[in-house]
Amino acid sequence: MPNETISIADYTPTKNALQDKIILVTGAGDGLGRSTALEFARYGATIILLGKTQKKLESVYDEIEQQGSPQAVIMPMDLEKAGEENYQQLASAIHENFKQLDGLVLNAAILGQHGPIVHTDLEQWTRCLQINLTANFLFLKHCAGLLNQAGRSAIVFVSDQVALHSRAYWGAYAATKSACLNLMQTAQDEWESNTDIHLNSIDPGPMNTGMRRQAFPGADPGEQPTPESAVLPFLYMMDSGHPWPNGKHFTWDSAAQMLTEN
Repeated sequence: MPNETISIADYTPTKNALQDKIILVTGAGDGLGRSTALEFARYGATIILLGKTQKKLESVYDEIEQQGSPQAVIMPMDLEKAGEENYQQLASAIHENFKQLDGLVLNAAILGQHGPIVHTDLEQWTRCLQINLTANFLFLKHCAGLLNQAGRSAIVFVSDQVALHSRAYWGAYAATKSACLNLMQTAQDEWESNTDIHLNSIDPGPMNTGMRRQAFPGADPGEQPTPESAVLPFLYMMDSGHPWPNGKHFTWDSAAQMLTEN
């Protein structure tokens, strides 16, 4: 079966495409998380801003308020230190305030130690696993019931090209991104017959973000697309006005406005 391609060059969301939807975005304080949260809010969603740094989340909250969008919710969480009880408390708070969850964007991640496997510190390896993989497992585990309450809902993992084809010195980061693809596909296979939760993964391509600048300190950040250039496919995956794919991993081409299945 040929790989699926989705052209969204002509995709024009309605003004209220995400009206009344409750969407949780992790790593919402900056980069792609911030840009995605702002765009979802423009189309009517109530955004739960989750991240480590309160000040950054407050800044995004203020931007959402200034653009006249529905009031966001700030939920600070340090994914490195959070235990399972913190995810249980998060799910309880969402249920108490909203009764359901319509969307989940699993964006938060760290680069980890960028170097040879044999020189990788175990503590840094474990930290990368905790933030990039274990946290996403716990979000799925404790948010599944909320997503079921919404009826048709969507989860999108933010991926990377090294999830499929790793390269030297990307050990911990690449391993966790690859594992997240497996996690997404496992959950999709388990939930396909008894839920209407759609899970997909998107590699947004290189962007001018803090992580990219950390990975390539000598590169000119101005040569990379902005995070705003990668927001459209995430909006598409949250807009229930058209059929959604399920269990697929896509690469985003911002120039062609195309999603290509890998």
